[in-house]
Amino acid sequence: MIQIPDDLLPADGRFGSGPAKVRPEALDYLAMRGDILGTSHRQAPVRNLVRSVQESLAELYRLPDGYEVVLGNGGSTLFWDMAVSSLIEHRSAHGVFGEFSRKFATASARAPHLGDPVVSESAPGGIAVPEPVDGVDTYAWAQNETSTGAAAPVRRVGDGLVLIDATSSAGGMDADIAETDVYYFAPQKNFSSDGGLWLAFASPAAIERAERIKASGRWIPGILDFSAAVTNSRQHQTLNTPALATLLLLEDQLAWLHELGGMQAVAERCATSTGILYDWAEDRDVAAPFVQDPAHRSPVVATIDLDESVDAKQVIATLRANGIVDVDPYRALQRNQLRVGCFASVDPDDVQALTACLDYVIERM
Repeated sequence: MIQIPDDLLPADGRFGSGPAKVRPEALDYLAMRGDILGTSHRQAPVRNLVRSVQESLAELYRLPDGYEVVLGNGGSTLFWDMAVSSLIEHRSAHGVFGEFSRKFATASARAPHLGDPVVSESAPGGIAVPEPVDGVDTYAWAQNETSTGAAAPVRRVGDGLVLIDATSSAGGMDADIAETDVYYFAPQKNFSSDGGLWLAFASPAAIERAERIKASGRWIPGILDFSAAVTNSRQHQTLNTPALATLLLLEDQLAWLHELGGMQAVAERCATSTGILYDWAEDRDVAAPFVQDPAHRSPVVATIDLDESVDAKQVIATLRANGIVDVDPYRALQRNQLRVGCFASVDPDDVQALTACLDYVIERM
């Protein structure tokens, strides 16, 4: 096995696309606030923690008047079922350009109470944003497709609700939340926390839609009731007991993001990291950015194709043996590829070191 010299190695070799690197300082904060663990989520200490997270998120994304920070148990996968149950009234339209945007469209297609969704699809490496369609009341796509490293614009489409999956973009990519009705995410990427929680920025129109659907008599399981999540969130709590460690890690990460300078500074930090990788790939004969259009390349997840003369699996195994981990491609793509998470907690200097290590390994293979 190739041994990479210590002076080339990054200070921290974690580049996973989720769960992502957790800063050591956040773990220290978790230990310091350990007295909250084991406390009822209906009591003031935990509700104050939830309030802190909500207020910090609202400030980070400059929420428009009337928008609310809603949260609940489960992750983005659960939220797709919640949207199918509580937010899509009759029919949805989806932009599909990877595995995760496809999963939401599939959830909608399986719902017996909804019409067949309209699906606009792009091959992996491109993007797809749905067009206005008569009879569609909900438009959905991902701001960042974690599986492919492609990023799509956030903008209003048609007259329906706009639902944006921001699981891997929130906290690393900016967005005009007024262009959306539900901007939802889980905290295990840029927010360097654990999974098991979903959060969303909800417009008055989305909240009213959920209330109207519930009042219509549609059967909605309690855990998938968006109106119930709104009611609980207004009281700074979740329907069921949340993972308190997840909330504490999220609170610390949010404070750190604000210290960096807020959303603009964080977005620039992430874009710097992925830019290092894209520049490296474009300067090498054996590598190329997977997403060909630079305007659609993700600023938080970089996917790099390797020439067939270079075995990506061997490169990845060698990096892992040297403490550089989780640069594997998304399994369903089956490409000779690297996928590097450049979320907020990842230091751009470590990304630069990663490229030096790649050069060292590839030259010796």
